[in-house]
Amino acid sequence: MKETRENRENSPKSAVVRFGPFSIDAGQRRLLRGDVVLHLTPKAFDLLHLLASEAPRVVSKPELHERLWPGTFVSDSSLTGLVKELRRVLEDNDADSPVIRTVHRVGYACAQDVRSRRQEQRVWHWLVLRGRRLLLQQGENVVGRDPASDVWLDLPGVSRRHARIVIEGSSVLLEDQGSKNGTTVGDVRVETRVALADGDRIGFGSVAGVYRTARAGMSTETRGRSRGDDTTRD
Repeated sequence: MKETRENRENSPKSAVVRFGPFSIDAGQRRLLRGDVVLHLTPKAFDLLHLLASEAPRVVSKPELHERLWPGTFVSDSSLTGLVKELRRVLEDNDADSPVIRTVHRVGYACAQDVRSRRQEQRVWHWLVLRGRRLLLQQGENVVGRDPASDVWLDLPGVSRRHARIVIEGSSVLLEDQGSKNGTTVGDVRVETRVALADGDRIGFGSVAGVYRTARAGMSTETRGRSRGDDTTRD
């Protein structure tokens, strides 16, 4: 399979992770604070990337020894020296909000909120209909009473192929499909393609809903299809 740029950037070996003002590019082995490159020794870089990748989990000292120095015995002072180097380079001096947290006699953890490039770039789209959240996918999303619909609304007043929502990148377009009872955005009937924005009120016949979008993702129940009160969870 041909490797795309996105796949390379989000692979475990090359993923970019961010925490506070810092970012780690594992593929290029670079640590940055904003646009400024910070210099670490190779083992210190490996330790930081390991802790950030495992956050918020506390990584035990035996695991750190095995992953940083596989098959080789080193004393705890070697690990302690790497942690001191990280704290110096990261200017990790605030005891109330540390970057690297020490769990005495156990191990270490990255105490910052860590975000991956994949998480930052992922944009979610969904409909809120009759108290349910219906997840939308990139491409065409058919809304209707036909069981083959992407958003299946087995409800009175909804046509078998009522409308469609087309998502292409940041573009989200709604189009009525010749439904009997019409499609509306706000109080305006949809006659041609209409661009949707977060919070737009949509009516599929007498069924009212809201279009929502978010970059951070959905933390509550989501569904790709719907019938009655059936629910699945992410």
